[in-house]
Amino acid sequence: MHLHFDLSEFEHRQKAVCASIVDAGLDGLILFRQESMYYLTGYDTEGFVMFQAMYMGADGRIALLTRSADRLQAQITSTLKDVRIWADRQGADPVTDLKTMLAEYGCAGKRLGVEYHAYGLTGQRAMMVNDGLEGFCELTDASDLVRIVRLVKSPAELACVRKAGEIADAAWDVAHKKSVPGAFIGDIYGEMLHVMLSLDGDPSASRWPMGAGETSMLVRYHTGKGSIAAQDQVQHEFASSYRHYHVAAMSVVVTGEADPRQQSMFSACQDALEACKEELRPGATVGEVFDIHKRQLAAAGYGHASLNACGYTMGISYPPSWMDWPMLWTGNPDVIEENMVFFMHMILLDDRTGLTMSLGETAIVTGGDCEPVCHAPRQLVVN
Repeated sequence: MHLHFDLSEFEHRQKAVCASIVDAGLDGLILFRQESMYYLTGYDTEGFVMFQAMYMGADGRIALLTRSADRLQAQITSTLKDVRIWADRQGADPVTDLKTMLAEYGCAGKRLGVEYHAYGLTGQRAMMVNDGLEGFCELTDASDLVRIVRLVKSPAELACVRKAGEIADAAWDVAHKKSVPGAFIGDIYGEMLHVMLSLDGDPSASRWPMGAGETSMLVRYHTGKGSIAAQDQVQHEFASSYRHYHVAAMSVVVTGEADPRQQSMFSACQDALEACKEELRPGATVGEVFDIHKRQLAAAGYGHASLNACGYTMGISYPPSWMDWPMLWTGNPDVIEENMVFFMHMILLDDRTGLTMSLGETAIVTGGDCEPVCHAPRQLVVN
């Protein structure tokens, strides 16, 4: 088996999830999130874009239903012993195979939680599951059960987060040095990827928002890279990944002469980030961290340019997104605990002036000051 964690680590994770299944009054789970499958067994694939499901009972028994293309994937990368295949064919109904598997595990008439919030479980497939299992067992939404268990990271997981942070810093060094007048954004993107992969990292779960000129105002990936002008601003938002554990980072590079307003925006972002890091402690709520961000940027005169969220938790992620829940937004009551991991981003998009600024780091929650695992610049980078 090609496992990245000791068997004892998987046993600990499985026991924790089993306890949560019992606490929720469930007899088992039908899992569709690839993150959950990797977390519990090491199963590593992008085959979730097609129909696949994992069953986990309250008694700890686990089985996977997938396609023939993933049979060896499951055998080589995971602890799974029971792997079922539904056959690719015209008119195939994999839910029938799922029902058969569940019946063999004694699930008839039982109460099962379903990970409905999963990128692989499209609306159409969810309807198939509901229709195919109607009358066979009781289904209820358990989308957050494994996600909540995953929030607090083990020492082995934190080691992966720290490694991803080292990789992020190496990529950041490339981004800052290579963002110069005349440079093609695609070349910088490629060189950042090169250093990440050379350090045994993985491509991140989503594509990076990077742009110069007008596209520096975009915080979503867009096609068409463009080149950096002599007087410009370059947005860098990216994530590194090590064993699928993600660390995100964000900053802006200015070329030519920095506008005094850009320096002011940088200082506002830096102050807000430091204040949020100070608040990122056990016992605080996620919403309170956001409110600190909002107050800081508003006090600096940039409330109109700030966003309605300032980050999210980080961990295992598969495409299409490296974002995980909970999100840092106002009113979120989730309580922060030690060994959680958060990406906090301070973003200013001022369409009044056409100027942007951002600063973001990923940090581990400790019993005291949080531990940044990547390190944003402490002064505005001007090339």
